[in-house]
Amino acid sequence: MKFTLDRQEKYNTIKFNEEKLDSTISAELKTEFLAFQGQGVANMIVDLSDVKYIDSSGLSALLVGNRVFTEAGGSFILCSVSDHAMKLISISQLDKVLEILPTVEEAIDLVFMNELEQGFKEGEE
Repeated sequence: MKFTLDRQEKYNTIKFNEEKLDSTISAELKTEFLAFQGQGVANMIVDLSDVKYIDSSGLSALLVGNRVFTEAGGSFILCSVSDHAMKLISISQLDKVLEILPTVEEAIDLVFMNELEQGFKEGEE
């Protein structure tokens, strides 16, 4: 699986350099998400701009990432999703489960908004 990772203080951005997110890489992707979360990464932005096709195992890997990061109190955000991949996500009704934004910049903004909200909630307690 080919990807680039941009590590920042508040989030990591993973950008797949693959056209297909399918069964050939989904197991490895699940492992990577678990490893990143285990290393203390709280917020993950997934840039799918190069991904043209996602199958059910690819969607499953994204759901694992979503569960791992959100259960730990972080954010898991998909961005730059192609039209074809978005159709599959919508047909599966995962657009109601996954956080999906048009651009990486908007995803970064959402991470910081979520961080601010959590800070306010902790301050109220």
